[in-house]
Parts: sequence; C-alpha cells; structure tokens
Amino acid sequence: MTLKSKLFGAAAGTALLVSATAASALDEITVAYFLEWPTPNQFAQADGSFAEMMGVDVNWVSFDTGTAMSAAMASGDVHIAYSQGVTPFLVATAAGQDLQIVDVAMSYSDNDNCVVRADLEIDASNVAAELPGKQVGVPLGTAAHSGFLAQMDHFGVDTASLKIVDMAPVDSAAAFASGELDMVCGWGGPLRRMKEYGNVLLSGAEKEAVVGRVFDVTSIPAEFGEEYPEIVSKFIEVTNKLEVMYASDADAMLPNIATAAGMDEEGAAAVLSVFAFPTLEEKLSDDWMGGYVAGYLADGAASLAEKGQLTALDDYAPLVNISFMEAVGDM
Repeated sequence: MTLKSKLFGAAAGTALLVSATAASALDEITVAYFLEWPTPNQFAQADGSFAEMMGVDVNWVSFDTGTAMSAAMASGDVHIAYSQGVTPFLVATAAGQDLQIVDVAMSYSDNDNCVVRADLEIDASNVAAELPGKQVGVPLGTAAHSGFLAQMDHFGVDTASLKIVDMAPVDSAAAFASGELDMVCGWGGPLRRMKEYGNVLLSGAEKEAVVGRVFDVTSIPAEFGEEYPEIVSKFIEVTNKLEVMYASDADAMLPNIATAAGMDEEGAAAVLSVFAFPTLEEKLSDDWMGGYVAGYLADGAASLAEKGQLTALDDYAPLVNISFMEAVGDM
C-alpha cells in the first residue's frame, strides 16, 4: 500500500470531505508557508493530494518572514498562514489586524537562534564586552527578533550599541557567509548555513530557559474563519493526520517533503529532527491551546511593549480560537 493510499484510507468516508455548500462557495484557498522549513503536510503539498483531501484547490505561496504573511492576510491574498511566528502575529494584531490562532504548527527551540561569526571568538562568557559596535542581521518583527532581544537582555547587551540591519534569514545567511555581518539571527535552512560560519550563544535548551517555548502557529483572518469554518477545520485535520503519519513513515515521506521545502533530503531531515509536533489532543489541552498559548501571547506582548515594539492588547484569550480544532473530532 502506498503512503498516498494509506492516507486516503485513513480518511475514508466523509471525514475529509468538505461540505457541498462550503466547496461550492469557495473553489480555492491560498496558504502561506516557508521554504526551507520542512513539515509533514508538505508530503501532500508536493503531489497535490492535500488539495484532494481538502476538496478545494490549495495555492501554496512561500514567504520569507511571518510579517510578510500578515501583510498578505491583510490584503486578502492569503487565507491561512501555516507556521507563522508568534511575534509577527503579535505585531499584526497590535496594529489592528483581526487575526486568530487556530492551531499550533510545531515547537522548535533548537531551530531558531542567533549566530556570531567564529573568527570574533565571542561566546556567552564575553558577549557583553565584545558584541557592542558589531553589525547584526535580524528579521525584525519575527520570533527570531524576539529571541534576539531576550538574549541581549539576558547578557546585558544594550541593543542601541549594535548596528541592526533588518534582513530575511536567507539574505542574512548569505551576507554572513561573505563576512558582511558579525551576527545573524534566523531559522530553518538559513540557520544551518549560518552555523557553518559561527557559533550560537545559547543552545536551544538554554535559550528556552531564557525566552520560554519557541513555537509557530497556524493563523487566519477572523473573517475567513467565520465565513468558512469547515475549510479551516479541514486544513487542521489534514495537517494533523500527516503529522501522525510522519511519526511512523518519516523516511518514506521525506523525499516529497524535501522537494516541497526546496531542500535536499539530508537538510530537510536535519531540520525536521529538531521539530516537535504535538498531537491534536495535546494541543487542545491546557498545555497549549487550552490555556498556555493565550498566556504566552500576553507575556510576549508585554515584553515587546516594554521595549517599545508594540502596544499590547488588554486580553489575548479571544485571539486563540479552539473551535476549529474541536470541530475536527466531530467530522
């Protein structure tokens, strides 16, 4: 039995069929994702079976940052942002965008970090004295930016003493390799390339102790969820089924995933190895969507507000909508 037939077999009956009303009202959805950010749902992205299971065409559009995803949702060009960082979500909602978190994409403390050029010989023991005056490439308004700010606070480095350049990780990785930048922050494939030329100040576990969990979410414009709740729930269902499949068929699924992610299989496997994909049940619990995420948003917004990055909202609980995940169990 092929993986594709296994997936469709697991989705037998009506479980993954969009209602006739929803399908006739919407023929295509656009989903934002990151290249060089391999995930199990890309197995079905690569061969088109994701759209077959959704019951509508799926137009996958890649972005360099979560802030660009927010802009595309604001313009109506994107319906679902898959694996958007928490910080871009906070920045967008603080600016008045009506967005909701509908799922947790994954957690990845070891797959988002800052790297200092090796020849500078800067590490945790001397960063406070040696980093000031250096040029740093940071994708502003992203989770990597928040992590950078938290690390600088932790080490007592005044960010005003640094020359900060707003750059997407794929661009800053190239500039770092050519020696144009002293420190860079990023994720996924670009982070792997950054590490070829430098060292991190904190490991993933050490960084998590400083900044908390690092995770991405699936976000949507609230209006889209109100109009097409079945579509949102189907996207969550298909994505979670593929994550369950990946847990047992990782090697067989890897070639498709790597192709969709724009990576070779070795690189895709390395990135995937530091991802954790909570189950649907886990994500509905208090440890995630049932309570933790709203508190994390509030704490993150408060921290960014202290640094003048945004104006925090009064309440973040309404921005975490578990109704679409709950509906999965009723399909």
